[in-house]
Amino acid sequence: MDKIHINWIGLWSFYLKEVRRFLNVGLQTVLAPLVSAFLFFSIFTLAFDGSTRVVGDVSYQAFLAAGLTIMTMMQNAFANSSSSLLHSKLLGNIGDVLMPPLSAWELTLAYLCGGVTRGLMIGIILWLAFQLFVPLSLDDASLVLFYGFHGCLFMTSLGLVAAIWAEKFDHMASINNFVVTPLTFLAGTFYSVSRLPAHWQDVVTFNPFYYIIDGFRYGLLTHSEGDISIGMIVVTISSWGTAWIAWCIMLSGYRLRP
Repeated sequence: MDKIHINWIGLWSFYLKEVRRFLNVGLQTVLAPLVSAFLFFSIFTLAFDGSTRVVGDVSYQAFLAAGLTIMTMMQNAFANSSSSLLHSKLLGNIGDVLMPPLSAWELTLAYLCGGVTRGLMIGIILWLAFQLFVPLSLDDASLVLFYGFHGCLFMTSLGLVAAIWAEKFDHMASINNFVVTPLTFLAGTFYSVSRLPAHWQDVVTFNPFYYIIDGFRYGLLTHSEGDISIGMIVVTISSWGTAWIAWCIMLSGYRLRP
């Protein structure tokens, strides 16, 4: 049986290109998300008297900080793969991406690893920064890593699929405005899902963003509003399933090859 050939040098080089791409504009890709997260934190803390409120057995500030951390990670993972591939398509240099001796799965893997790296980097920096304002413990590091990694994998895969489908920036803006942002905001980032009407609580259970945010928050604070075991199954299927879809579309060359 022939051995599977992996172009490790090409794969590593493409991954480094993706990482250096967002590090070269750190003010936009690293600092700006941190500022946005702290603005959300300040506004919601002041608006809802977060310094005295509690959600379950944790303070609202800690509850909010944990949700903002994973939300920011996911949004940046999505932005990394989607902006990289879409810019290549619109600037006309997608051929430079497809010409190197890299298979479809190697290209997909490099894009995904780049997005996950950016998301996890943002998460670590934001978690450390929040320590200055509210104690965010690390009660279960393995769960934090599991949900953080799979949340970023899910979103960077979704970003890759969106970028392949999109033919202009307006298409990507529509996906952000009508899919990513609503699903993220309506997944319990800023509030307890238990405060929703019963029928809306049922609707939320179909949102994979909810399980990612809830599980990540549980890993930090041991506070959960859903079943962690079910959440792990949903998150695993959602993330790897979306990654598989991204690879299949990349392999087909849909809207990539002339």
